[in-house]
Amino acid sequence: MGTKSQTALITGASGGIGYELAKLFAVDHYNLVLVARSAGKITQFADELQRQFGISAKPVALDLTAAPAPQFLFDQLQRENIVVDVLVNNAGYGRMGRFSDLPLEDDLGQIQLNITALTHLTKLFLTPMLERHSGKILNVASTAGFQPGPLMAVYYATKAYVISFSEALSNELSGTGVTVTCLCPGATDTGFQGRAGTENTMLFRKLRPMNAATVARDGYRGLMAGKTLVISGFRNWVLAEAIRLSPRKLVTAISRKVMDQAR
Repeated sequence: MGTKSQTALITGASGGIGYELAKLFAVDHYNLVLVARSAGKITQFADELQRQFGISAKPVALDLTAAPAPQFLFDQLQRENIVVDVLVNNAGYGRMGRFSDLPLEDDLGQIQLNITALTHLTKLFLTPMLERHSGKILNVASTAGFQPGPLMAVYYATKAYVISFSEALSNELSGTGVTVTCLCPGATDTGFQGRAGTENTMLFRKLRPMNAATVARDGYRGLMAGKTLVISGFRNWVLAEAIRLSPRKLVTAISRKVMDQAR
């Protein structure tokens, strides 16, 4: 359980999994720093949480695809003497299409948000956590990270990085008082599909997406228990384990077939 002296920072908090995670932290009386691109949505959400749970919820309208954004956020919180006890790197996006056809800015934007900003924020907030011998980090990846993803090549690759980075960092931090948890949802009903261009595909409909609140609850429980890897949903866990044992070329071919059907 949290106390009123503890603060959780959540990126991508205006919708989907980040939105549901924020509510779970608020129930446990964590103060919040909520980061999202939309100033209106994140400010309204922060006000609602403050009124309902009697916590402090600071909205920060910030586009983390801008390279200086993580340092800007860290410096702002330092000036305001806000200590971050839990860092939730949830913000991310993907785009569907052939790598050769998608605009370069989409590829670089995914890498900047899904990898670079996540790594930068982790580096910045980890140091004071280590000094206090206390802290938790939750990185939101995806079951997409367990396989190559033709037609979403960059997105799948960025999530593979998040899984590998999180597992390695968790091992490095053993015994320090700081834990790292990686949450891997499968298809989840969030705003992600609209931006990725997959919301009307057969792929998304056939996968029967999970509810964002359920995924958030799985991630929250895993984070509080200090687990390294959380795969939300039994079906997703079975699929991830099967992928680990299958030939990579076969896995890639099946992934491509599924995406072709989705188109």
